[in-house]
Amino acid sequence: MMPTLPKIPKFISRIFTKEESKPPPISARTAVLLLVIYTVIYVAPFYLSRKTRPSPTLTRDAPSVIRARIASVSLSCLVCSLITFFILTSQDRVSAVEALHALGYWPVGLVETAKCFLLTAVLFAGPLYEYLVVDEGWQDWFTLRPLFRVFNEWTRWRNIAAGPYTEEVLFRSASVPLMLVAQVSTTTTIFLSPLIFGLAHLHHAYEFRLSHPGVPFVSVILRSVVQLSYTTLFGAYATFLFLRSGSVLAVFAVHAFCNCMGLPRVWGRMYPDEGVWDNSTGKVYRPSIFWTVVYYILLVAGAVGWYKYLGVLTKSSNALATIDIS
Repeated sequence: MMPTLPKIPKFISRIFTKEESKPPPISARTAVLLLVIYTVIYVAPFYLSRKTRPSPTLTRDAPSVIRARIASVSLSCLVCSLITFFILTSQDRVSAVEALHALGYWPVGLVETAKCFLLTAVLFAGPLYEYLVVDEGWQDWFTLRPLFRVFNEWTRWRNIAAGPYTEEVLFRSASVPLMLVAQVSTTTTIFLSPLIFGLAHLHHAYEFRLSHPGVPFVSVILRSVVQLSYTTLFGAYATFLFLRSGSVLAVFAVHAFCNCMGLPRVWGRMYPDEGVWDNSTGKVYRPSIFWTVVYYILLVAGAVGWYKYLGVLTKSSNALATIDIS
């Protein structure tokens, strides 16, 4: 059966079912407007300073640009989080601890983080097999080399740590509670707020055009449409996890993992890059199709397993909304 998404989250009833019913502090329209404003606060500073603004001679991957942008988005996240915290606690509607729970900070949710990470890893069973087994990535992890790279390379730090964390703080922690207190339905919250998250990535088209002036404009547009599609889809998944787990740490871990893995391969054959050495002939030959068959079996099995355990591995007493999954 498909998941049923009720319109009245449990989080709302806890806030507003008191001695005297109070109207929501903001309307649904105001909540959406604030999400748009948050996005502008997050993205606009990139182009207001020469330190953060890319140019044909200064790309977004330059260490100086990355450092300046991380500082900028960190400040933006702080400002937006404080605004949401003020709205939640206005007129003594909830305590500071309850507001921190709505923002996903308390309880921290270590168990929820592990369960959400495991669920997502199941979905990526095929790509994990390709990376760890086919490409022998397990050897790098045996020495923790990928982890050291995150701390030693600015682009990896942005893509795996700073980017996912600040995006989850802004687009989940600071944004989703606004939709809840405005009494927006859970379904709308899951599918509308991620659309704004996806639109926040469209500025990458401009930056890509700057660094790749020879690429046809149509190709740039198609690239942006694809990026909008998968970032919006991921945003819906992250919002669902945030509502179910009540933990910003959980969605950050999932976001970082997905950035590491990228989009799963859905076509083509695969085999070890080095091929297989045949001692009898002294030649390297292409392995059998077995490697590819195993990958696609795991890809399908992972999707089935993800759907089967979606409810079990996201269930938490810290949930911000009641989402029944049968």
